[in-house]
Amino acid sequence: MNIKNRKFNILDIKGNSLDDGPGIRTVIFFKGCPLSCVWCHNPESKTVDTQLSYDPKECIACDDCINSCSQGALSRENPFFIDRYLCRQCFECVNICPSSALSRVGRPMGINDIVFEIEKDLPFFQTSNGGVTFSGGEPTVYMDFLSQLIQICKSKGIHTLLETCGYFHWETFQAKILSHIDMIYYDIKIFDSKAHLKYCGQENLLILNNFIKLNKRIKDTNIRLLPRTPLIPGITATSENITAIATFLSENNITQAQLLEYNPLWLDKNYKIGVSNPYVQKIEMAQWMRQDEINKFKLIFEQSGIKGAIQCLRS
Repeated sequence: MNIKNRKFNILDIKGNSLDDGPGIRTVIFFKGCPLSCVWCHNPESKTVDTQLSYDPKECIACDDCINSCSQGALSRENPFFIDRYLCRQCFECVNICPSSALSRVGRPMGINDIVFEIEKDLPFFQTSNGGVTFSGGEPTVYMDFLSQLIQICKSKGIHTLLETCGYFHWETFQAKILSHIDMIYYDIKIFDSKAHLKYCGQENLLILNNFIKLNKRIKDTNIRLLPRTPLIPGITATSENITAIATFLSENNITQAQLLEYNPLWLDKNYKIGVSNPYVQKIEMAQWMRQDEINKFKLIFEQSGIKGAIQCLRS
């Protein structure tokens, strides 16, 4: 089947964004990621599958959904309200819920569907020097789909930016993405490979090697590469990790990077999709990071000759 006729699961499309690149941007959030970071601010983006979400804060306890479920998958006795083993994801409960406490996470969209949404914001791109940001999840999970989307945007004069975890096949990325993209935000979260495996579900050798190749490849191009590190309490936000990343960036002649300031507004997202995450219970995860801590890590970057801008890690 031609890629243009296929549909892929998109988590969300967010217009009018000021936090995902230069100018006013439309952000396409892809569903699916090869990593499984324990602090993920979009845990609903980890799987490519459509999911059923339940938000107890929105529930008005009318029980219409419970009474309508033919599988008996909904009960206030269930730890997460939804028995995921019984649920067949017919989404009838979503249709009947009067308060939107139940919702569908992920919607199948084709290239034309996404381009239609993007074109609504063309005037904002033109007046602010903005564009489209491909985020997730991990957009490179859909390499062919992403490649065609980027090329269509470029044909319309739209600035394109990719946010990536760097865990991709280099040759495919180079052939299908690199020659079309304008800007890349590249996450380098944890430098130690064993710690990366523990907290992100994969070792990081591929990520670091891809970064080195990418940095060399773009030297004679107009593509802008910005490495980014999220500051996660007790995990990435340690002097040892930030120093190791700063050294790595300096060795690769990087002079500008971004530190993403932690925010704790993601904690209830795991419950909504029926996921038990022990890190949610950690006290430090429920708190904003102190400014003196943030400044300490920024100073480490600066001492390595790297200008480290601070941006809040969205949820």
